[in-house]
Amino acid sequence: MDSSHPKLNSSTADSSPFTKHISRQERQKQKAQQQGVPVVRLLLVWGFLLLAIGGLGYRLYRLQVVEANQLQRMAKAQQSTSMQPYVPRRSIVDSQGNVLATDRLTYTLFVHPRYFEATKEITDPTDYIARELSAILGDITPAQLKEKFKAKESGIKLATGLNESQAVRIGSLRMGGVDLEKQYSRYYPQDEMAADIVGYVDGEHQGQAGLELSQREILERDVETYAIRRTGKGVVLPDSLPDNLLQSNDWQMQLTIDMRLQRAARELLKAQVAQQKAKRGTVLVMDAQDGAIVAMVNEPTFNPNEYYKAKVEYFKNWSVSDLYEPGSTFKPVIVALAMNEGVLKPEDRINDSGSVRVGPWTISNASKSGAGMINVTQAIRYSSNVAMVAIARRLKPQRYYELLQGVGLDSKTGIDLPGEAASYLKPRKSFMDDPIEQATTSFGQGLSLTPIKLLQLNAMLANGGKLVTPHVVKGLVDARNHLHWQPDHPVEQVVKPEVAHSVVQMMESVVSGDGGTGKAAQIPGYRVGGKTGTAQKAGPRGGYLANAKITSFVSILPVDNPRYVVVAIIDEPKGANAYGGTVAAPVVKNVMEALIAIKGIPPSQPQ
Repeated sequence: MDSSHPKLNSSTADSSPFTKHISRQERQKQKAQQQGVPVVRLLLVWGFLLLAIGGLGYRLYRLQVVEANQLQRMAKAQQSTSMQPYVPRRSIVDSQGNVLATDRLTYTLFVHPRYFEATKEITDPTDYIARELSAILGDITPAQLKEKFKAKESGIKLATGLNESQAVRIGSLRMGGVDLEKQYSRYYPQDEMAADIVGYVDGEHQGQAGLELSQREILERDVETYAIRRTGKGVVLPDSLPDNLLQSNDWQMQLTIDMRLQRAARELLKAQVAQQKAKRGTVLVMDAQDGAIVAMVNEPTFNPNEYYKAKVEYFKNWSVSDLYEPGSTFKPVIVALAMNEGVLKPEDRINDSGSVRVGPWTISNASKSGAGMINVTQAIRYSSNVAMVAIARRLKPQRYYELLQGVGLDSKTGIDLPGEAASYLKPRKSFMDDPIEQATTSFGQGLSLTPIKLLQLNAMLANGGKLVTPHVVKGLVDARNHLHWQPDHPVEQVVKPEVAHSVVQMMESVVSGDGGTGKAAQIPGYRVGGKTGTAQKAGPRGGYLANAKITSFVSILPVDNPRYVVVAIIDEPKGANAYGGTVAAPVVKNVMEALIAIKGIPPSQPQ
């Protein structure tokens, strides 16, 4: 048999029916397996999607329900912020609207030597910048600047308080490593002319003296904090800004001070202190009707724009903060109190023998002589210590003490300036038990007061017996000078009007009467009342200093219609002829003449 026959070929064994059946089953199985793979994959994908949806749903539940409040707070914190806009301190102006203190934009200059770069035109930037800045700053040489540049590579502060003109010139250099920082600083256009009143602010813009300190809350204003919203990039959304963000009242603090008189008084005082080689001096002018201070100057003083160059003691307004024994300028007050009690009348006669014994002590007149039988007016005119002791003896010690307390001889005046000292009166028991205390008080020794207190007491005589509160703040005014706020000042009637008027007329004799000690204050055509004082200075350990005295003069103008009180005090003038009538009275006269011209006070008598 032919083995090559196709039907008999062994390779055809697979074509048997059994073989074909087996192959078909395998193919179906393979096909089933191939079909099953996509199903599993699909199930896995669906399972994953279901898990993802479940997780997302759970996450949304956490975000929308469980953590909603916390996330809202976090979002609000990111999108919202608080802003407190810079509001300048209020300006301070005098009674005529002249600016005494204001905020202005200034610049601080920094240099960063590491960023100095050369150009084609500038091969040595360090030298170029040093020369240019020296020319702009004016108070430092190029060589000094170069030395400063060597201090460190960056952040060298060269100058503060630069003005707009200087900033523009520095900016025009367009040099890397030169930086200007904007800031507001306090500026005092009148320099030292009102320093004793206005004071100054330090580098942190905080008031340190004068009104800048005592009226800090009013000058700084109430600044509101605003809540605003911003985008993710930090940009502020305009619709979140409040409508009144940039609206702020333009009220200024107006003072009772008149800079015309202030300037005149300062120049007069400065000249007299220099001429007398005195330690210091003060001049005060008050409107007796309401206690408004028209002028207040001390010498020496300081420039608030350069307060860091001044001695620390100059920052204290000694007319408010320092006590001294007033001496004879206190005598009219004692006379008024005695007359008000009814124990003394103007026509009463008193024997001035030149000296009087009080216990183991002998009290004498400054002249070392007596005037004989004199009336009360003559006692004031001649400044008789002996007559004053006799007047004081008419008052019972307890009532005497109460009267002194009644006019504030153990308290403050309440002036709106910082650092006021309370007047000093001996303790009640010491005063009542020791007759010498009662005697010396009658002519202004044994008690201490401030110059502002002496001014207040004499204003009491000028205004008909009312104790007014000295003050320098008139109130807050707008740009049109409309008054929006003013402080309240207590007034107390302590002496009868007729008594006060009578004492003022007595004081006129000190200036115009024969033998008066205040003739240097006479002004032709005007009736002027006054009182001189030349007091020994108390020593720090008791007793009195041998070669130190304080001279003073107080005046009332005009006597026929009292309105203004002027006080001048010169501390420790040198020379043998240094008395209240020779040192302080001439200053008061010149100040009164300036006052007459500025306020237009008509003469009492036609000239």
